[in-house]
Amino acid sequence: MEKILNRFLRYVSVDTQSNEESETQPSTAKEWNLLKMLRDELQALGVEVTLDEFGYVMATLPSNLDKDVPTVGFIAHVDTAPDASGADVKPQIIENYDGGAIDLKGVPGLQLKPEEFPEMLHFVGQTLITTDGTTLLGADDKAGVAEIMTAVQYLVEHPEVKHGKICIGFTPDEEIGRGVVKFDVPRFGADYAYTMDGGEIGELEFENFNAASAKLHIQGRNVHPGNAKGKMKNAILIGQELNTLLPKDQRPECTEGYEGFFHLISFKGSVEEADFAYIIRDHDRDKFEAKKVLIQQVTDSINVKYGEGTATLVLKDQYYNMREQVEPHYFIIEKAIKAMEMAGIKPKIQPIRGGTDGANLSFKGLPCPNIFAGGLNFHGKMEYVPLQSMEKATEVILNLVSLFAE
Repeated sequence: MEKILNRFLRYVSVDTQSNEESETQPSTAKEWNLLKMLRDELQALGVEVTLDEFGYVMATLPSNLDKDVPTVGFIAHVDTAPDASGADVKPQIIENYDGGAIDLKGVPGLQLKPEEFPEMLHFVGQTLITTDGTTLLGADDKAGVAEIMTAVQYLVEHPEVKHGKICIGFTPDEEIGRGVVKFDVPRFGADYAYTMDGGEIGELEFENFNAASAKLHIQGRNVHPGNAKGKMKNAILIGQELNTLLPKDQRPECTEGYEGFFHLISFKGSVEEADFAYIIRDHDRDKFEAKKVLIQQVTDSINVKYGEGTATLVLKDQYYNMREQVEPHYFIIEKAIKAMEMAGIKPKIQPIRGGTDGANLSFKGLPCPNIFAGGLNFHGKMEYVPLQSMEKATEVILNLVSLFAE
């Protein structure tokens, strides 16, 4: 068996950052590098596998039972978030973590501190894998990829372990909300599935945000500032004004639990024109729809004040709360709880303050809750993952395989 640490380090060395501005699938050519690597590794294990034109790796382990049982799938995404570079990742391996600050040696003076990230103290004595401070790590979701691949290798090398048909899926572009747009659920072949894409050990999620993107274009009017009175429309300032009309207490830094938000994620512009991009999130569908109405009303008010066509809003739904699709099949949650307890893990059922491929898959007819992959502080240079959490996630996968075989 290859050690999961070696496997994980190999995967994070491949830059797979996705790109929301691209119209291709996968959104970046470099995602193919890891997708092809995974296909080849599965082939080398003797597993039946395909890689299609949309970047979906699908593999199947046939049942070794003499009875029919539900087919279970495990899914992870290969891309990393556009929020921070995923190129030339230099992981640091901190063995027997002592509970203190960790120097991120790629940036002098930068530290990963338990005073700022108290969850670090949950892992004293364990092996932590961190960034060097110059990139993200990529545990979201290469930890999930490594866990699934390690479980597959174990099952191949231990045919005495009884299991039904198992489906494996690796997807591109989850981080930009397009991970399973063209995913063929019938071809995948699973009755139920789990994404290995959660955070800290023990997390189990079957509720996620309803999600939309909002792109605002502000058309200003630039004239010489010496003659600007009554004539200039500064697109930057108008955009800022629009932003202040949205509720200040409904920003990510002010919300938690089931509370939704408007999140300004990018801005670029000049006096003449400016573009603002938001993501809109809420677990409650009615509140989600109300947020979309509000940002349209705010846009309309700007046009009333500064003239029609000053602000143009494009709203696009991205995914919905999977709870309504998963809850009728609650036994798959119960199996996940039992699989964790068998591994000595206390399950923590909580809503996802984000989304996963599992949300869209659930609405495509494949109920697909989300299980921890073990990483923390995703999407940035403070990301880290405890090695023992990845090992436990692999154990949970194997426990689920056994439970579905009963």
